[in-house]
Amino acid sequence: MSVSFPLPSFNCRVDCGKDFDAARIRADFPVLARQVHGRPIVYLDNAATTQKPRHTIAALVEYYERHNANVHRGIHTLAEEATDLYEQARRCVAAFVGAHRPEELVFTRNATEGLNLLAYAWGRAHLAAGDEVLISEMEHHSNIVPWQMLAAERGIVVRWAPIDDEGRLDRAAFRRLVSPRTKVVSLIHASNVLGTINPVAELFAEARSASPGVLAVLDATQTVPQMPVRFRELGCDAMVFSGHKMYGPTGIGCLVLTEALAEAMPPFLGGGEMIDRVTQDGSTFARPPHRFEAGTPNIADAVALGATVEYLDLVGMDSVRIHSECLAEYALEQLARIPSLTVYGPRDPRERVALASFYDRDVHPHDLATILDRQGVAVRAGHHCAMPLARRLGVPATARASFGIYNTRDEVDLLVQAIRHAREYLGHVA
Repeated sequence: MSVSFPLPSFNCRVDCGKDFDAARIRADFPVLARQVHGRPIVYLDNAATTQKPRHTIAALVEYYERHNANVHRGIHTLAEEATDLYEQARRCVAAFVGAHRPEELVFTRNATEGLNLLAYAWGRAHLAAGDEVLISEMEHHSNIVPWQMLAAERGIVVRWAPIDDEGRLDRAAFRRLVSPRTKVVSLIHASNVLGTINPVAELFAEARSASPGVLAVLDATQTVPQMPVRFRELGCDAMVFSGHKMYGPTGIGCLVLTEALAEAMPPFLGGGEMIDRVTQDGSTFARPPHRFEAGTPNIADAVALGATVEYLDLVGMDSVRIHSECLAEYALEQLARIPSLTVYGPRDPRERVALASFYDRDVHPHDLATILDRQGVAVRAGHHCAMPLARRLGVPATARASFGIYNTRDEVDLLVQAIRHAREYLGHVA
């Protein structure tokens, strides 16, 4: 895949088929050359947002410097170039996540907007009082609040599938919760707190056997950057993810829909671009995906996301997954050497993405993250937009280190050293 305008020369530092070399990939990410508080930055907050390669940055600049115009409506050269680039990006990203056709992919601002679009457009048209939506205890707020808002408006019921003590979904409880009243099963592919990768294809199949016609929705925000994700193979009707968590720009995300689902959904927003015909008596609407992209879209960031997908294809997502598992395994081993830490989620790195959330019994996560920052180590502290899960774990917050394609085992060692330093600084035995 390649964008259809010339980019500055790009040299991917990974030879496909050879050993993954994160240290060489780092050179593609300019921000990683920074120092923070006089120390080289150790960026371990990738589950919140990833850094951007030069390839993505160059595509964004190139678009604004040479091709900027509105899409779909103009016949002059710049408008045609912008339209070609925008739709080329759609084709690239759709292919990257295994959609059958580019038209199955809707550009949104982020995964959150995609889930809201589903709940608002499909949910308001097809759900009634007493219908049930099944989610899990490990969901991000983006996959909780839209359904709760719909419940308050329409009287639907939100059911919660519990997790076990290792952070896995309780499969038996999940099966018990699915009934003929279940109309939607909406699950996170991988928890942004536990790291747990859910066996979603199996779960969706189980749900459909108990409630034929159930809508299967997947939040793949944490998995698309870390492993090959194939929309059709996962058995879902809809899938969302965010560009900024997969080394792309902020302000651009995707909602992937089966053709049948897209045709069954009314528009989310009204205005320009999403219409077929407007008269004083009423309006008819465009076919998907344009039906769901009202107004001028985020053209530049969509184009840059297409360039990001090109970069990830060159790196190779199979290699990225191996690197993710290796980092997860090493991080779990090293963090376990600090007795005061409780690390959450499955022990098996094959069952999780490359992140580790932990709680130190002696140091509040916010204090720990602040002291780590003074050591140049960037982690996140808080409930990570998963407050029901924090309550299930029985902690006010956790600290979270999350890893990307440019992170190394040496940085895991620096994380562990920084945690030990924080404990000593606060008067606790390291």
